[in-house]
Amino acid sequence: MTAFPMADRLAALPPYLFAEIDRVKAEVRARGVDIISLGIGDPDMPTPDFIVEALCEAAKKPANHQYPDYVGLLAFRAAVADWYKARFGVSLDPASEVVSLIGSKEGIAHFPLAYVNPGDLVLVCPPNYPVYPVATGFCGGEVKTLPLLEQNDFLPDLDAVTDAEWARAKMIFVNYPNNPTAATAPRSFYEKLVAKARETNTIVVSDAAYTEMYYDPSDKPLSILEIEGARDVAIEFHSLSKTYNMTGWRIGMAVGNAGLVKGLGKIKENVDSGIFQAVQEAGIAALRHGEPHAAKFRDVYKERRDVAVAALAKMGIACRTPKASFYLWCKVPAGQTSAAFVTRVLQETGVVVTPGNGFGAPGEGYFRIAMTVPVARLEEALSRIAGKL
Repeated sequence: MTAFPMADRLAALPPYLFAEIDRVKAEVRARGVDIISLGIGDPDMPTPDFIVEALCEAAKKPANHQYPDYVGLLAFRAAVADWYKARFGVSLDPASEVVSLIGSKEGIAHFPLAYVNPGDLVLVCPPNYPVYPVATGFCGGEVKTLPLLEQNDFLPDLDAVTDAEWARAKMIFVNYPNNPTAATAPRSFYEKLVAKARETNTIVVSDAAYTEMYYDPSDKPLSILEIEGARDVAIEFHSLSKTYNMTGWRIGMAVGNAGLVKGLGKIKENVDSGIFQAVQEAGIAALRHGEPHAAKFRDVYKERRDVAVAALAKMGIACRTPKASFYLWCKVPAGQTSAAFVTRVLQETGVVVTPGNGFGAPGEGYFRIAMTVPVARLEEALSRIAGKL
């Protein structure tokens, strides 16, 4: 069979760090070991019944069987605007400042296509969601990294960017609550970021997918759009995936600066045909009536967090108690690399956790736990790890 060379943009992708983990996982499973996966940030609880029922009813409507609008039903965009107003106090024009997404990952991956030319500088803050640098690279953009370090509370040092770099920077990606570190950002950080972005005409891309996964009402994460002047420079990506346990439904939204939203919409006109309208109707139900369910999910994750943090402390593994997200960002034992530790844990215990360097070089020395199993399974997984330390 003829082998066709892949495009240079694919050849330039970094090595797939998790390939070896997948190989070891298959090997361990073949031995009959009960594998407990704490590796993927995919909620284990089902989508609430009322959302499923809304989908079933909407799927029966013939009008929903045709091509949807690229930017989303106006009714869905209005529901997003209403939700943003109720949750963040941010007013949005559904017609010009909201666009629907086939999950926020799709929107984040496509957004640089609208604004990044070959050679443009893009600021990325590792350890980070891998889509940011990959999407930049696909456009021929140049990545400058601003590492997230524990001594800086996992916030990027904006002062480490030179004036010349700010002048070149087309956009900066920020993600709070953060994946993988679980860090949150204070208002003062957003204020400084927005001021700098306005001064240098830099687009701020805010990935806010985890804002509803907080543990204490006093720690409710912010939307960057709450900051004065943010609408001049910022677009924010959000999702129904984590909030309402809808990862498989593929529905999210981007909101903010009307010009940036329009630019993303133009890309979507050419690469996809929008979200199945029945899913959008279910999304409307989620946004309008889902908060009591989201609150119950937060209670579940808080119990898991408290159990896990206590167990990790007992075994001597350092881990900050997160205020938001369903991740734990833990230090590997002294003298071990992230990949070696994760591989050994998998081989010896059947527990899957994620190596920190899989999210970029600054993640070396850490591993991530996703609290996406019931408490009993989480306790079992941590007990197995403790027995091998």
